[in-house]
Amino acid sequence: MNPTNLTYLALGDSYTIGEGVPEHENFPLQATQLLNQAGYPFGKPTIVAKTGWTTDELQQAIAAASLDSNYGIVSLLIGVNNQYRGRNHTEYAAQFEELLQQAIAFAGHKPQHVFVLSIPDWGATPFAEGRDRAQIAREIDQFNATNKAITEKYLVHYIDITPGTREAASDTSLVTTDHLHPSGKEYSRWAAKLAEAVKEEMK
Repeated sequence: MNPTNLTYLALGDSYTIGEGVPEHENFPLQATQLLNQAGYPFGKPTIVAKTGWTTDELQQAIAAASLDSNYGIVSLLIGVNNQYRGRNHTEYAAQFEELLQQAIAFAGHKPQHVFVLSIPDWGATPFAEGRDRAQIAREIDQFNATNKAITEKYLVHYIDITPGTREAASDTSLVTTDHLHPSGKEYSRWAAKLAEAVKEEMK
């Protein structure tokens, strides 16, 4: 990849737009800043994401958007709302695979330029007080096992951020004021992992 005028497409939901934090603190913007500092001149990411979206809603938004077909990198993080709404794994697997195929196409059909992030465990946040946290964790793990298997099938990078999100159970600085979504501090950890993976790919 030639590091000039690099472009980044971020696909997802609330975790991608950074619900509850300033725009510059979401993980795509923080990752871009880290990459710029490392000498990779990425412009501002194109973000297709909205709080509450499930896989099919992201698909609909992509279909309605005017997107290029040759982004330098593409990230995909989707599925928490499928779990939250009690949607089944078979549907998720089929729709996630279609989304991943689209992400690869947006990356100029280069799977090595696509980066999937695992689904965070919202059950570890204060918002989940009174809910069955163990069941939420099990279901999140099941959805992540599904998206990881599909990601590996397509030889796409997989970044496991879930274990770190579970630290919110004992560190509330990792969540924002709504007690559910990650703080800029937590997003910075995701951004660092993504930036490192991108730099390794671009060497």
